[in-house]
Amino acid sequence: MFLKKKGVDIVQEIGEIKSFDGARSLFEKTLDRQNLSRILKINHQDVLLKIANSIAMCRPDSVFINTGSEEDRQYIRELALKNREEAKLPMKGHTIHFDLKEEQGRITDRTYYIANEDEEVSSLANKTLRKDALKDIRDKMTGIMRGKEMVVGFYMRGPVGSPMSNPAIEITSSAYVSHSAEILYRNSYLHFNKEVERLGHFYTNIHSQGKNRSEDLPDARVYMDRSHQTTYSINCTYAGNTLLLKKGNHRFSVDKAVYENRGNELSEHMFITGIQGPGSRVTWFAGAAPSGCGKTTTAMAGHQFIGDDLAQMWIDEKGAIRSINPECGIFGIVEDVNREGDPGLMELLRNEGTEVIWSNVLIDEKRVPHWTGNGEEPPVKGYNFQGPWEKGVIGKNGKPVPISHPNARVTLASKALSNYSPKNEDPEGVITRIFTYSGRDSDTMPPVRVAKNPDHGVIIGASIVSAATATEVGATGVKRAPWANAPFIPGALADYMDAQFRFFGNKKIAADKKPVMAGLNYFLTDKARGGTSDMLLGEKRDVKVWLAWLERRAHDEVGAIETPVGGLPEYEDLKKMFKTIIDKEYPESLYTKQFSLYIDNILARIDLQLAAYGKEKNVPGRLFEVLNEQKEGLLAVKKISGPVATPADLHKYNNGKTA
Repeated sequence: MFLKKKGVDIVQEIGEIKSFDGARSLFEKTLDRQNLSRILKINHQDVLLKIANSIAMCRPDSVFINTGSEEDRQYIRELALKNREEAKLPMKGHTIHFDLKEEQGRITDRTYYIANEDEEVSSLANKTLRKDALKDIRDKMTGIMRGKEMVVGFYMRGPVGSPMSNPAIEITSSAYVSHSAEILYRNSYLHFNKEVERLGHFYTNIHSQGKNRSEDLPDARVYMDRSHQTTYSINCTYAGNTLLLKKGNHRFSVDKAVYENRGNELSEHMFITGIQGPGSRVTWFAGAAPSGCGKTTTAMAGHQFIGDDLAQMWIDEKGAIRSINPECGIFGIVEDVNREGDPGLMELLRNEGTEVIWSNVLIDEKRVPHWTGNGEEPPVKGYNFQGPWEKGVIGKNGKPVPISHPNARVTLASKALSNYSPKNEDPEGVITRIFTYSGRDSDTMPPVRVAKNPDHGVIIGASIVSAATATEVGATGVKRAPWANAPFIPGALADYMDAQFRFFGNKKIAADKKPVMAGLNYFLTDKARGGTSDMLLGEKRDVKVWLAWLERRAHDEVGAIETPVGGLPEYEDLKKMFKTIIDKEYPESLYTKQFSLYIDNILARIDLQLAAYGKEKNVPGRLFEVLNEQKEGLLAVKKISGPVATPADLHKYNNGKTA
């Protein structure tokens, strides 16, 4: 059973400050006059105790209270340069940051939920008992900021005033982390007291990179204390492990949705984007995909961009699902970003006018950034994530070192994008009709399919399978990635799944606002459809057509071929949209390859899910009902079509059912 405020608050146990008077006394000893004045404008006692105990535990030489003013933001930029965490590039406002070469992604093997004795944690996560975490954090974080400056920032994960926003404190010794937070989140120092009072909670994030040495990485740790909504990041530099406003606090928001308001809100690993349909209407999408599987590209394909990574959702009083983006910036993978697929983003990266933090790309001799898949002439030498680089240099694995790491990133403000929507700052969010789920699936599912009802849509999310990406250190092979949110689900998968069924099946949702739930797959290969090449069956820009088809489907303007695993587009509809939307011919032979069902592959996937979920406790029975219903339907189709069911076969099967 998960309970908030159960067990000792570790930072308070180590810091030993338990009263406002004790906190004020410490502030007076450790902060200069200006920063003391700033901290005392925060009047919530629990907030002040968290900060005071963080100071007492980490023991920095000085403390900077960041108010979010332009002067403070500039101070942090300059501190990042002074500390050599970033370096200037020739383009104004652009800097480069390199993580330790052994820490280029999330350290999932050293990331733990802090659990109380009787508390259940997701079967896909690591946990450690509170008493063991207390000992380890005490050993590793006591005095970790000696010789450093602590930066304290106050942020909102979402627009000020929104019912689904979450206040959060970022406490760090890294100016790079603080600089990133200023771009990705809303500094709300001026509103923090009021927002904590209104919402009744806040998150705390405590990070120090320590001595920032490769030899310390075995001692790197990320801890999430769900009971006290506090994260601890130790000896880490990669933003996915350090900027815990992002995925660390996302985990707490998942808990809030599942255990405090089940069925009425969700916290998802999803983009939010608006697709313009006929008559200039805009239909809002949210979509899940594991990191490195196309979320940013899909979000950017929209006509009105809100976010590319996270979404907070709720059902309003009129029965509409609404979504906000906790973030106001992009921490996006840059590999394969090019002018063909991402022209808007390329304009920002290759022209002055936008503040950009680059990470783990190659910097050439003229100090210009380069990355794999940018569609430009690559340099012959430079400096990248592993050190000095020349074309053809061989790494320890015996393979050529790429010019950039596969998880190389860019950090920039969303408002710089040409398709940015000001609705990103609307506390009411946007009415969201379409929800998509996708992964790196090379050989099974078609490019787009729509669930026949919300329960089947939940199963699409529960059944995501994806090739591992470079976002996680040491990850290989193909693995299950439920809802693309599994790494961020703290509690039992069964509880999270129940929350999904209850939310999307909530009777409060109005009939004309029912969710359209769909599967997307951009990674189907020629080889998987009878060819010999590992090339994709399609192009990056095709996503605009798949999204356009779903937009029209939500408004009942296109039909679908019914199948046991979802409705598929009709060829004539796609042919027209390929021509009108991206000016591309779309031969029927390609359509048949993309939208034929390779039944044995799908059956194997269903069996994988049945076996995996069969090992979980208390999984809602509806999951097994839907998967077995799909399995029976596919076997019935196979009797008519054989192992490969073309769209023509599926029409024949459907006609036979209704005859």
